[in-house]
Amino acid sequence: PVQVDKPLVSLPLVRRTNSTSLTNLLANDQARARYLKNRTQADLEGRTASVDVTNIADTYVISVDSLIVDTGSSNTWIGADKSYTPTSTSSSTGQIVSVTYGSGSFVGTEYTDTVTLGDGLTITEQSIGVAALSRGFSGVDGILGVGPVGLTDGTVGLSGTVPTVTDNLLSQGTIDTEVLAVSFEPATSDSDANGELTFGGTDSSSTPAPSTTPITSTSPASEYWGIDQDISYGSSSILSSTAGIVDTGTTLVLIATDAYDKYKSATGGTEDSTTGLLRISSSQYSSLDTLNFNIGSTTYSLTPNAQIWPRSLNSAIGGTADDVYLVVNDIGSNSGSGLDFINGYTFLERFYSDFVLGRREIVMLATFFC
Repeated sequence: PVQVDKPLVSLPLVRRTNSTSLTNLLANDQARARYLKNRTQADLEGRTASVDVTNIADTYVISVDSLIVDTGSSNTWIGADKSYTPTSTSSSTGQIVSVTYGSGSFVGTEYTDTVTLGDGLTITEQSIGVAALSRGFSGVDGILGVGPVGLTDGTVGLSGTVPTVTDNLLSQGTIDTEVLAVSFEPATSDSDANGELTFGGTDSSSTPAPSTTPITSTSPASEYWGIDQDISYGSSSILSSTAGIVDTGTTLVLIATDAYDKYKSATGGTEDSTTGLLRISSSQYSSLDTLNFNIGSTTYSLTPNAQIWPRSLNSAIGGTADDVYLVVNDIGSNSGSGLDFINGYTFLERFYSDFVLGRREIVMLATFFC
């Protein structure tokens, strides 16, 4: 945990179900994974306080204009759902903003404006994109990008980076340290105010012992909140130590194809043609083993219950009410790509996480939710 002098600023996160998006849940996650892998630095160079968070079942949003909280991108933009109305503090820079996310994209104009998130979290002259065209963002208005600033390179005016909201909170003195803490809780309904986003440090009410892991040196995972980990199912290894990312913008836990095949065989799951997810029977569920993520010196375990999609939300993904679906799936390529897994929000719902920008490390609190 990070000691800070200024009060932490926290925003609630809310979960809402977007059934039109969720029918393509796996396809959207895999498309995002492909883009994150292919978005290399060479590609870029070739271009000419706390807040409540809502879970919309395929992502979490803050209640301000329903912005997706995304650790896998760093631009903040609005205008997908409703038109932006300039204010007395807004000014167009005339620069074109364009960002692709794999499962969606937007293009528009950069503005600077005063952005207020929750109570007491005000950022002046924040760069925001105002979408002229967007796709893949039904039911939300845009993105609050909280990834590393390098991900903005080439997105505005095709050159250079722009300060993120976290960068500006630090430079404007609202927070004393570049720490972003994310707390999600497993959902029980399609509209849960079950998360919190904290800027400037760790919520002191979080009691489990923390474990720190540095950002991986393996590209392309190193461009994001990338870590090294290995995964075992029970006592059997399914993925040797390799690099991947922690990402609030991905719903599922995606693992390399060779690891997924081992997991599928071990669980006895069959691929459901409607949802794309692995489906298991009630008897197979009772035989599920723990899925262990070994990160540094700490093991983060997903219990059998943590490996299944919330049954109360089965209809949101086009599933059958009484069936059991697994949240672990195929990233779409074998291990060795430099980004062999994505620990999406179905992983992050179980553990409190700090993203420490200045030191480029992640602090995670184990055994937060079972």
